[in-house]
This record gives sequence, C-alpha cells and structure tokens, in this order.
Amino acid sequence: MRCEVVAVGTELLLGQIIDTNSSWIGAKLAEAGIDSMFQTKVGDNAERIASTLRTALERADAVVVCGGLGPTQDDITRDVIAGVMGVELVRDPTLEERIRDLFESRGRTMPLNNLRQADLPVGAYPMAQMPGTAPGLVCPIGDPDDPHGKVIYAVPGVPYEMQAMVEGTVVPDLMRRAGESFAIRSRTLRTWGQSESGLAEMLGPYHDELEASGRCTLAWLASGMEGLKLRLTAKAPTAAEADEVLAAETAFLEGVLGDLVFSTDDRSMEAVVLDLCRERGLTLATAESVTGGLIASRLTNIGGASDVFRGSVVSYASEVKFDVLGVPVGPVISEEAAVAMAEGACRVLGADVSVAVTGVGGPTEQEGQPVGTVWMATCVDGEGAALPVRLPGDRERVRQFATISVLNLLRQRLGAR
Repeated sequence: MRCEVVAVGTELLLGQIIDTNSSWIGAKLAEAGIDSMFQTKVGDNAERIASTLRTALERADAVVVCGGLGPTQDDITRDVIAGVMGVELVRDPTLEERIRDLFESRGRTMPLNNLRQADLPVGAYPMAQMPGTAPGLVCPIGDPDDPHGKVIYAVPGVPYEMQAMVEGTVVPDLMRRAGESFAIRSRTLRTWGQSESGLAEMLGPYHDELEASGRCTLAWLASGMEGLKLRLTAKAPTAAEADEVLAAETAFLEGVLGDLVFSTDDRSMEAVVLDLCRERGLTLATAESVTGGLIASRLTNIGGASDVFRGSVVSYASEVKFDVLGVPVGPVISEEAAVAMAEGACRVLGADVSVAVTGVGGPTEQEGQPVGTVWMATCVDGEGAALPVRLPGDRERVRQFATISVLNLLRQRLGAR
C-alpha cells in the first residue's frame, strides 16, 4: 500500500505557516507500515491542486489531502476532488445539521458560508470524527465497492482536527485496504567528528549492500550542531522483527564507526554526557567565554540535569577569568587559559568534572588569532587538558559547534576512564 500526502495552502508556500502536518502524517503512516514516497505542497489554485492530485494518484494507491476544507472562498479542496472524481457536489443534510448544532452549542450564529462544508462529492462519505465544522472526507476513485480501488482522504489543516481523523479513520481504512500488516521502524545514530562525505566514504560498500539486499535502508542527515545522523529504516511483518533487523545493523555500524557514534537512540550530545556523568556518580560544571552560557543552557534544557549539573561561570570578560577562575594574567585564547578555566570551574563550583571554552567567535580576530579559533578544555580527576580547533561559519555556528565539540571531548575522556 503506497500513500502520498498533499498539503494545500498558499500560506505554506509563502513560509507563513510551517507544514508540520505532513511530517506528522508521514510518521503515522510509517508506524502502520504504509509506504509514503512523496509529500507535496500546493497553493490554493484549483488547476494546480487537481494536477497534483492526479499525479499522486498515478503513483500511489491513496492520497491524504490536508487543508482547504474551510468555509471561505479559497477553501476549494472539496470542489477540486469532485472534479478529479468526475462527479458533482451534493449537500448532505446530516452534515448540515451537525454544523448548525456545533454553532448553536457554542451560542453563536452560523454564517451561511459554513454550509459549503456540508457539500460532498457524489460517492464520498464523511469521516466519523468531526472536532470542528470541517468534516473529513473519504473519496473513492472509480468503483466505490472495489476494496482495492484508489482513494483520496481529505482532512482539515487544523492539527488537532486532522490528527483525530487520521488516527480514527485514515490509518485504519488504509490498513483494511492493504489487507496485510507491516511495521516500518527507524533508528537514528548520531555521530560527531567526521564529515558527511567522510562517513559516506566509510560506509559506501555497506550502503550499496543494504540497497541490494533490501533488508534495511540507510540515510545520511546532516544536522548542524546536532551532529551527522544516520537513519536506519526497516520494514517487516511485525515491529519486533523490524527492531531485530535494526539492532543487528546498529551493532554493525557501531563496530565500523567506533567512537564517532555518540548515540544510537537519537539522544543529543548533552543528554549523553549527562547520562555518562550520572552513571559514574560525577557532577559537572562549565566555564564559558566564547559560548556565553550556551553549553549550560543546552545542559539545563534536559530534564533531570540538576542531579548532575552544578552550574556555570560565564567568564566573558578577561577580568572574570583572572579573578574568579584563577586564569593567569595574559592571553586568554590559549591552552593555558582554557586549562585554568576548566580546573577553576571544578574548584569554584565544587564539581567532579568540567568543560571550558575560550576563543574567537567573530566578527574580527582577537589576540592575533582568526575567527573560529577555539581552545576546548576538560577537567577530570583534577587534571585539565586542552586542544585547539578551527571551527567554520559565522558567530552563531562557531558557538554552536564549540558547544557540541567540547561536550564530545568530555564524553571521550570519560569513556576512556
């Protein structure tokens, strides 16, 4: 069973609204083992919507259309679907009554425009779920009695209304039409320390072998300061069987990539570091200059961080480095300064381990060092150690990359204990 998703609305194309509905629907289809190869956005134009639907029906068994079911003049999805089906719209008296009752229950007068929402293409029927005034539509293409015939499902763009209909009608009906059940499962491995092209080179033969075998797929997802993600996806008759395939492939990737993999369950670097400290009974502190508290912010965004994280010294001014952290007076973008910051954070905040960063975020060089120069340090067992990196990009990217890089440095050091 193949299903496509079409999101309708000019506001989606203009970037005025982010299309989160399509991704949510895609996730639900995957959970049900229904293949979804394409997702499309199209504006409020009858000709283009019709062309998009016809193309989707050529490629797929079913299409979920999201949006354009409201009462206003630009809500034309139901009209276009009727045209694609080659039928007329007819007003459903039961729907009309339900819409009137919704308004009356809220003590409001119903505008006559809302009656358009009671119009159905001949041969279509409304979904049982109707949280708002827009009914969802099940629209068989061709013979409505053919259990394997193609179908269009139309759902509103309002997320909570759409979700109720997809879970309550669309997915169960798709599974009924498919006549067999599958599970599609994914697992995301996060890596840090290798470029996307470098990973592709390392995993090229493995990727090709997976493609040939069909047992699993592998995708690269470049995610900036979140690291490079590797997503494994398996389809099997049951979720347990799909998970078994994923477990085996994950173990293989960990063997090939080694310490480049910092998470096999899509956890962030900060979550991994906090868990590592927690497992070892260690408390953590940060000393930050160029990152300005960003490391501490990311750590404290994780629920339960307070049982590990002691606090941070944001030593942006050189005098704070000297007076609070005990950095020797002199250049502050140096190995000596970074080590002293890390050791000072443990001492001042009473932590077992720490990370520290000092560097040049831009826009101009400092102390004769170019933008992107960062000294990263860790302190473990009372001993500080630092190394320099040259990070790419603008000020924000330098700060973000410095954050994940220094946390990764601590992860590696703790992992070697």
